Amino acid sequence: MPQVVVDIAQMQVTENPADVLVTYSLGSCLGITVYDPQIQVAGMVHCMLPLSKVDPSKAKARPGMFVDTGVSLLLTTLFKMGARKSRIVINVAGGAHVLNNENNMFKIGERNFTVMRKILWKNGLLMHVSDVGGTNSRTIRLHNDSGCFVIKTQGKETEYGLP
Repeated sequence: MPQVVVDIAQMQVTENPADVLVTYSLGSCLGITVYDPQIQVAGMVHCMLPLSKVDPSKAKARPGMFVDTGVSLLLTTLFKMGARKSRIVINVAGGAHVLNNENNMFKIGERNFTVMRKILWKNGLLMHVSDVGGTNSRTIRLHNDSGCFVIKTQGKETEYGLP
């Protein structure tokens, strides 16, 4: 199966059932996937920071860098491709504490996840799988043929099917 790599601060979508979306090394970043099983459209975004207001020009150039603009763009793009709110399956991983400071004063991972939850809540959307926090980085894959969501952390893979 062809892998479509989603780099940091990027978004990818696909209608090809053979594609597997993948992103690597999610530390404090969030990897968010959205999948519509009826029409087999899938998307993934790899967001670094919670809010685009810290750098509006960068957000315009690279909306996937920020959770607020990245998640909004991902949802809008998939809806334009025919995905329906009532059918989509949303998964998220990352948001870890990876900096070596005792009090974790920036809490980027935690803030990323909070912003994402607020966006979903405001739009009446729920997460199917949420694997966030801790101190380990993660790699995620979304198989467009089946909707299988795979999280790899510390060499162990966990697969999640559709709800």
